[in-house]
Amino acid sequence: MARLIFSLNVTLDGCVDHREGIADDETHVYFTHLMDECGAMLWGRTTYEMMESFWPSVARGEVDAPLAMREWALKLEAKPKYVVSARRVDFPWTNSHRVVGDLRTAVQELKAQTPDGVLLGSGMLATELDRLDLIDEYRFLIHPVIAGHGPTLYQDGLPGSRRLDLVSAQPLRNGAVAMRYRRAD
Repeated sequence: MARLIFSLNVTLDGCVDHREGIADDETHVYFTHLMDECGAMLWGRTTYEMMESFWPSVARGEVDAPLAMREWALKLEAKPKYVVSARRVDFPWTNSHRVVGDLRTAVQELKAQTPDGVLLGSGMLATELDRLDLIDEYRFLIHPVIAGHGPTLYQDGLPGSRRLDLVSAQPLRNGAVAMRYRRAD
């Protein structure tokens, strides 16, 4: 079965507010390569709506953006996007699909149907999927920022600790560090 990879920007104090990280070309190139490795994206409704409100206009060239951002937007436009939502049922953004039914079963089926893996990019959804023991790998881009506010990673907590094995740590020129972990056996 393919992997479910949870990836997010996070500050040194655990803040996952997307406005607090370094949003430069190097960061966008990192996430574009990560997205290229996976066959689909998985988000919660809130993340989907945040992404939907900006990235399609970048892909269409309606927003003046650096080349790295435009490349991310174009690849994101083409990538299958799956959304978990109890409230919203219509997802008109290109290649967007609603995840229906039991969360555990639906995500297991998505993983089985996506041999290149699924990239999860929503903090609140990640908490729920981690509670269900469905996350296989964690890739955090740790930014050299102390935000001093939330939301924070796993702020609603987990039933127990997760032991992870370090796969790699790659410093970026902008001071961020790309951390890759797998669940410890």
